[in-house]
Amino acid sequence: MIRNDIRNIAIIAHVDHGKTTLVDQLLKQGGVFRQNQQVDDRVMDSNALERERGITILAKNTAVYYNNTKINIVDTPGHADFGGEVERVLKMVDGVLLLVDSFEGPMPQTRFVLQKALSLQLPVLIVINKVDRPDARCDEVLDEIMDLLIELDADPETLDRPIVYASARKGTATLDLNEPSENMVPLFDTILKYIPAPEGDMEGPAQVLISTIDYNEYVGRIGIGRITRGTLKENTMVVRCNALSDKVTPPWRLTGLSCYEGLKRMPAPTVSMGDIVALTGLPDIEIGDTVCDPTCVEALPFVAITEPTVSMTFSVNDSPFAGKEGQFVTSRHLRARLYRELETDVSLRVKDGSTPDCFEVCGRGELHLSILIENMRREGYEFQVSKPQVIMKEENGVKMEPIERMVADVPQAYAGAVIDKIGRRRGTLESMAGGDRVRLEFLVPSRGLFGYRSEFMTDTRGEGIMSAVYDHYEEFKGEIPHRNVGALVCYETGEATQYALFYAQERGSLFISGQTPVYAGMICGESNRPGDIVVNVCRTKHVTNMRNASASEDSMRLVSVHPLTLEECMEFIDDDELLEITPVSLRMRKRTLSHEQRAKSLSRLKNQQG
Repeated sequence: MIRNDIRNIAIIAHVDHGKTTLVDQLLKQGGVFRQNQQVDDRVMDSNALERERGITILAKNTAVYYNNTKINIVDTPGHADFGGEVERVLKMVDGVLLLVDSFEGPMPQTRFVLQKALSLQLPVLIVINKVDRPDARCDEVLDEIMDLLIELDADPETLDRPIVYASARKGTATLDLNEPSENMVPLFDTILKYIPAPEGDMEGPAQVLISTIDYNEYVGRIGIGRITRGTLKENTMVVRCNALSDKVTPPWRLTGLSCYEGLKRMPAPTVSMGDIVALTGLPDIEIGDTVCDPTCVEALPFVAITEPTVSMTFSVNDSPFAGKEGQFVTSRHLRARLYRELETDVSLRVKDGSTPDCFEVCGRGELHLSILIENMRREGYEFQVSKPQVIMKEENGVKMEPIERMVADVPQAYAGAVIDKIGRRRGTLESMAGGDRVRLEFLVPSRGLFGYRSEFMTDTRGEGIMSAVYDHYEEFKGEIPHRNVGALVCYETGEATQYALFYAQERGSLFISGQTPVYAGMICGESNRPGDIVVNVCRTKHVTNMRNASASEDSMRLVSVHPLTLEECMEFIDDDELLEITPVSLRMRKRTLSHEQRAKSLSRLKNQQG
């Protein structure tokens, strides 16, 4: 049977190509808001971190009505590190809208999400967004999209579907740039015509594949998925099974059913095949589970999630300032929080470490792990992490490492600097095209991109755009220098003074300002030369009875103090350093705090090498 009264679509794209803004307009013109209602921009980005950073982190569901047809919409993240969110929600939909920026064109994440959609044989509707940009190049971008579709072996139907040209900010869409529209009606009509309606057995035993987990403190875990067969009613008995195991739970009673209406979940006493539904009453439900009728237990296969490529060690904070700023500081708290994250993040992997106080956490990239760290920090956790490391593999006795496809869009004058830096990081240039602005495509080892983003922005004077996504594994490329300069390390525990920092800044750039509490072994700046330099930032000026003493101290201005963000700290630290994270502070430190022990270790290492 076919349900013509419903459509299920996901909006997929590269980061900053306008997915969430497009959803805003579909909600407004779909009648979700009142005519005079004040609505925030990017209303789907409800998470505090999403609003601060301007990116979508979690996939979210909503629904609008058009011509008596309910359109369920899934807004997905655009950053490559959150590709797992995209992969799992594609099992809930019957088609996708692929959004492409009218200037940037297809980017690495565009290729990644398009490849996933085509592998699931989902119909793809292409929308070229931001056509009102003064630098828009719609015809060239369309050619690039068609080349990408052909390269990914798209079927002829995908190539023949009409292209929608949209301006999500203005709320307009058209099928012909020469015939502008004043609303999103052409996009709505194209969705109804080219995205197929759900098809399946309406009368058979119920079956739901869980793709997302939500949590409510009143009802507990909420499983969100699409009904692939049959009808579900409230208070009916169901069982839970999984395609990866033979375990079947005893029958449970569904205490609640709800569907999406606009931005809200509304109770629904009965839901049928094709609906995207939220189920409550199953306490241990997990992503990938199948909820089905006890008389017909059949587990549905779940999409294979791309494996993580980056790992970090999370451990209990053991610095001299441990326990002063955090609420949850023990290994028990840290372990429980990390394993709880596995319930909602299918891309994450957590393993117990070599000691009871440390855990190995694997993710899709530095941003993926930094978002987890930032969330834990805001929840009151205090811990420390190591430098990110790529996950190596061994095939037929050969050491393999992850390779990323990086695309950089830079002014022509800076292309040489970018090519040179990527070459030093063992990257290879795949293609180069353009005029005043050049598009460079590289294959680079993942570890070669650690700490490169800040260098890239400096080399391109802030005018460059870069992005990368995991591509494949290749043979180990050789050593890559991580940091060409050393660190400024605090000599003693105390409070940093303006007087001492003024003289320390001659040795490098500072990360801290006056009156900052420090301890011996803590990193307070970046050295100007290779090798660490121990500096005493707690030194005070000798007391004197000279009248002009205060005036001379006023002239001791710090040239520049650059406090590092979380991502910058993760990029800066080396193998022998740790990043201490508390709800209040970010502190970088040496693993071995004692200067004497570090000097002895360095001396032994030199003797072994000699």
